[in-house]
Amino acid sequence: MRFLLSVIDTGTNTGLDEEMAAIDAFNDSLRENGHWIFACGVDDPAKATVVDNRNNAGHVSEGPLNNLSEYLSGFWLIEASDVAEAVLLATEGSNACNRKVEVRPLLG
Repeated sequence: MRFLLSVIDTGTNTGLDEEMAAIDAFNDSLRENGHWIFACGVDDPAKATVVDNRNNAGHVSEGPLNNLSEYLSGFWLIEASDVAEAVLLATEGSNACNRKVEVRPLLG
């Protein structure tokens, strides 16, 4: 099964050097154990553009979809045998990055 592990933060690119080292070690562990698909940080929501072209409406707005104090600041895409294993990996990731991590199964 594939899962999205979303890192939740109140800022962008806020990782301290020791947190970044712990994230690198966690990423290496994901690779070594066959869980790794992809991971990266995400830029500040203020730099977002929302496009809504349903029914060719052509709506484009600068800024985030939602104005929240906490938001997605990075993510991992992983392989795990089940939700329990994904939560275990998210627990390790949360400890490594020192942030909350949301676990969501991918569809399809």
